[in-house]
Amino acid sequence: MTRTVVINIVGLTRNLIGDHTPAIFDFAEKNRLQDIRPAFPAVTCTAQANYATGKRPSEHGIVGNGWYNSDLAEVHFWKQPEQLIQAPKVWDTLKEEVPGFTSAKSFWWYNMCSSADYSVTPRPSYPADGRKVFDIYSWPYDIRPGLKEELGEFPFPTFWGPAAGLQSPQGSPDAVSRWIANAAMWMERKYSPSLQFVYLPHLDYNLQRFGPQNPKIEDDLKLIDAIAGDLIQFFSERGVKVILLSEYGIVPVTKPIHLNRVLRENGLLTIKEELGLELIDFGASPAFCVADHQVAHIYLNDKSLKSRVQDLLKEIPEIDQVYAGQKDLEHMGLNHGRAGDIVVEAKSDAWFTYYYWNEDDKAPDFARCVDIHRKPGYDPCELFVDPSIKFPKLKIINKLIKKKLGFRMLMDLIPLNGGLVRGSHGKSYSPAGEDPVIIHSNKDEGIKDELFSTDIFPIIRSSVKGSN
Repeated sequence: MTRTVVINIVGLTRNLIGDHTPAIFDFAEKNRLQDIRPAFPAVTCTAQANYATGKRPSEHGIVGNGWYNSDLAEVHFWKQPEQLIQAPKVWDTLKEEVPGFTSAKSFWWYNMCSSADYSVTPRPSYPADGRKVFDIYSWPYDIRPGLKEELGEFPFPTFWGPAAGLQSPQGSPDAVSRWIANAAMWMERKYSPSLQFVYLPHLDYNLQRFGPQNPKIEDDLKLIDAIAGDLIQFFSERGVKVILLSEYGIVPVTKPIHLNRVLRENGLLTIKEELGLELIDFGASPAFCVADHQVAHIYLNDKSLKSRVQDLLKEIPEIDQVYAGQKDLEHMGLNHGRAGDIVVEAKSDAWFTYYYWNEDDKAPDFARCVDIHRKPGYDPCELFVDPSIKFPKLKIINKLIKKKLGFRMLMDLIPLNGGLVRGSHGKSYSPAGEDPVIIHSNKDEGIKDELFSTDIFPIIRSSVKGSN
């Protein structure tokens, strides 16, 4: 057995490796750098599930970062139990094959109730009075207090939201990825697992805010390279084989697509009013969209509408591909009950919003908040503070004071302008140099030059088994 660590540098591509990433560049020079044909959709939960199982969503069921649950008539995003993955994971397989094998997951997704031996993941507490208390979840439970005693509180306010990846009162721009890296080293010193997965999100934030071609990204590359370099040195000195990889590449975008508004304009979306604001009634809607970066699932409660909806979608110039019918979905690896009846893929410079209201004063209260579980789709605008707010710092301070005093308050700072977003991902193919990558030491000529996301499973497996 060869102990191995898999370090996931989110958003890393061949085009980003160079002068600003000397540690990663040096590691690539000494090992094998390969592009990965991305998972489809090329989003966090699907990509990680493909890597971990060697299967596509048709088999493991992770059709995106979220999907529609028809039994509950609700859209669920960013759920965390590992049981949602409906296929054996590489750590399950290795536990059966390798005596004494142990595994750890440091901030990879689907990390609650995991079959891995050790795990830690972001997880707030939600008291009955409506508060959200930032925290982490771990297994065994004593990992949580042990990490917090050594590293301090996890810098949750910069894990996601307007402060993510930026200088803030909670710490430096790379505070989250640095904390996770330190947690991974703590895990190695305490447990020495045979296989550990580490998730470093720092690049993800500003690549989406500003786009991959913005000069501001140079500083982010230097920060993540320093963290990656420290991890490479630390694990290598302890005899642990290092694999670096990423989930997707982020491409420049300028065009938000509001599919739910199109469906609404054509009488296909059912809206209900609550407290003067608008909500989608999913169970009563003939059709609705669940948006996820550059991919969207369209669910049909009335299956007879499929041809009509397809025709509507084909008229939208920013849509690249429309997948409908079993053959289409099978070909794309999305023939699963959780997937939409129709799946659409945006053109490279466009992405899908979940927006459905026509007037901003009718938008639901959660639309202006960081609220990843309540929104029926992914919302990258959560990375911004609404530019129309005068003196935003004063507004934030005022709200935090109210919160500390125990008053109910709404942290309604998020803009409703998809045009602010400059980077996205999710498509089935990438421009040259913008694919996700893997850097590893397996010189086996049997590994094909063109890797698919499902090919990562055997590379990790053979690394631990010492067969390369």
